[in-house]
Amino acid sequence: MAYFHGTIYSQVLQMNTSVTAVVPNTILTDEKPYPVVYLLHGLSGNFSDWESAQLQLLSETYRICLILPEVQRSFYIDMKYGLPYFTYISEELPKICKKLFPISDKREDTYVMGLSMGGYGALKCALKKPEQYAGCAAFSAACDIEQVAKRAEEEQRIDEMKAILGLDYELLKENDLFLMAKECEASTLKPSIFMTCGTEDFIYNMSVKFRDFMKDVDIPFVYQEWSGTHEWYLWNKSLHLACEHFFERVQLENYCNIQ
Repeated sequence: MAYFHGTIYSQVLQMNTSVTAVVPNTILTDEKPYPVVYLLHGLSGNFSDWESAQLQLLSETYRICLILPEVQRSFYIDMKYGLPYFTYISEELPKICKKLFPISDKREDTYVMGLSMGGYGALKCALKKPEQYAGCAAFSAACDIEQVAKRAEEEQRIDEMKAILGLDYELLKENDLFLMAKECEASTLKPSIFMTCGTEDFIYNMSVKFRDFMKDVDIPFVYQEWSGTHEWYLWNKSLHLACEHFFERVQLENYCNIQ
C-alpha cells in the first residue's frame, strides 16, 4: 500500500488544507487508473478517524484509491459566514487529486462515502452532482439538516449553525437532502445510494425518515440497519459492506505484503 499525507493549497478556501490518499501497492504494475472513493469525516473528527477502518486492506482488496479530505465543522456546505466547503469538496478537490494520484476521471469510477456529518456530505455530493458520482455510501448520516439545526439549538451551538446556514437559516432549503433527492430524480444519471445506521443511534430517526422517503423516489437505494450506536464498530463494518456493494473483490496473491 502507498499512503500519502500532505498539505495542498486550495484556491477556493484560500488556505492550506490537508489531504490523505491510500493507494494500492500495485501502483507500478496496474495499467489502468484506480476507481476513487472520497471518504468524508464526521463533525467532531478529521481525516485521521478513518485510519482505524482498515483502509489498507480495502484499497488492496478492491483496487481502489481512497481520498480523505478535511472540512472542519462545516457540514460540507458553502457556509453563509465562512468558507465554501461544498465547492471545495465537489469541484476543486477532485481536480487536484486527478493531477496528483493515479485515479480515474470517469463517473463510473467515482464514489463518495462518509459518516455522520460526512454521511450528509456524501449524500449531498451525489444528489447535487449525479453526473459526477456513480455511487454514494452514508453511515449514521445526519441527513435531516432541519433536525440538525434544531439539535444544535438545543445543545447551545446555535452560533455555529447560523454561521453555516445564515442568521435566519436562509440556506436551509437549498441544503435539504429531501429536496435534492426529488430534484435528482429527474436527472438522466442517478447515483446509487447505500445507507446504514445503528438502531440505537441518537440520530437513527433521521436515517429512518430518509429511508422511508426514498421508497417513493426513483433513485437506486439500499438501506441496512442493525443493533449499534454512533460508533466505529458500526462504521468499520459499514465501510466494508459499502465496498463490497460497489466494487469487485480482487484476489490477493500475498496477503502478507499488506500487513
